[in-house]
Amino acid sequence: MKKLMIYGAAGYTGGMVAEHARAAGLSLVLAGRDQSRAALEAKAARLGAETRIFDVNNAEAVGTALEDVAVLLNAAGPFASTAEPLMVSAIHCGVHYLDFSAELVTYCRALALDAQARAVGVMLLPGSGGSVAMLGSLAGHVVARAVAPRQINVALHVAGGMSKGSAISAQQKVVSQTLRLVDGQLASGSPEDVRDFDFGRGLKSSFPVTLPDLLTIHHATGVADIDTFVHVSSNAFPTGDVSNLAAGPSAKERDENRYQAAIEVTDADGTVLRALLDTVNGYTFTAIAAAEAARRVLNGEGKPGFQTPAGLFGHGFAASIADTRITDLESSPA
Repeated sequence: MKKLMIYGAAGYTGGMVAEHARAAGLSLVLAGRDQSRAALEAKAARLGAETRIFDVNNAEAVGTALEDVAVLLNAAGPFASTAEPLMVSAIHCGVHYLDFSAELVTYCRALALDAQARAVGVMLLPGSGGSVAMLGSLAGHVVARAVAPRQINVALHVAGGMSKGSAISAQQKVVSQTLRLVDGQLASGSPEDVRDFDFGRGLKSSFPVTLPDLLTIHHATGVADIDTFVHVSSNAFPTGDVSNLAAGPSAKERDENRYQAAIEVTDADGTVLRALLDTVNGYTFTAIAAAEAARRVLNGEGKPGFQTPAGLFGHGFAASIADTRITDLESSPA
């Protein structure tokens, strides 16, 4: 049976991915850094998985660990530190690479490695969960209704607490500048360009934020002008010392805090098409989506080079994950 390696499986989200992957009957290798050895071995014993310990910056060790692996799912953040060396090793070893990074820099690097990956038949699929899978599916759904879409505004409603790993990544400010996509190129935006979006319960103020969806939605749909926004429920982003945070939200907290997304797609004639996405909590969605993406790739659904979930699996991907619904709203005429 082809093997799936989850690097960072001792972490909060990586551990949940491992649970879903095992439930799907996948052959698992749980991997991570030496400091996570005890947690990895305990989880592997419970799931009937192998364990492998290595540092992502030791290319020789990574290559040895990947010798009998078909798909590598990177769950170890901050991804700005782990994604590039693991992508390079995956290309060298002929192994498909997945992650669920929310850090734009890792997508820029994946795009830069696209030609190398294509040349050896390796796929790079960052964003197999999280906003990239959610918003990419929502955008693809609405763009399919348009004649000649020219502009996208999309906003994500983040609810509930953050995991310690996510908080650490957020505090590192991988991209401190507010960016937008203009004519297919990343350009500076103003953090003051706040907009209201209705996520199903009235208008909510949403601030512009630099999301990797600027690149992934463009890659999947061809739309060249994109702005991304976020509305954050109170207490979703922690302040102060994050070292005292729990590993992540409890199952009860996740159940009580669903995510939503709202999108506006402007067509060539000025008509604005709108839709809403409602789904389970972001961590729950990511764990299920990443495990499902890995299962599909193991079953032969991969394509060489840089890919996005919606581009690879179709814009129905998000709706196939847990309790996720996309609802079309009335369009505004030009």
